[in-house]
Amino acid sequence: MKNIIRFLAVSMLLIFSISCACMKDKNTISGKVVSVEFGKDGYTAKINTDKNEVYFAVISIVNVGGPQNYKQLKVGEEVSLKGEIWKTETEKHMKVKEIISIK
Repeated sequence: MKNIIRFLAVSMLLIFSISCACMKDKNTISGKVVSVEFGKDGYTAKINTDKNEVYFAVISIVNVGGPQNYKQLKVGEEVSLKGEIWKTETEKHMKVKEIISIK
């Protein structure tokens, strides 16, 4: 009986660990900043990817984890961003959680 309980406990822990690892945000885009539009809590950068896809990346201090991670993108910069992607009928959007690189 103890072995069954141990087995179930280890199995549950393993399943929980795997499910948490799968839930990590893996949505990353890279491309060139085409335009920047400032708003109340941050800004929206229009990003044109290498595959000619256009994303509207919403960047705010709160979403990137504080002022130490917040950077202002400029038109013409090459960037890599990570976050939550959603699509409307005609547009692709990203709520940026991490600014990976700026060149």
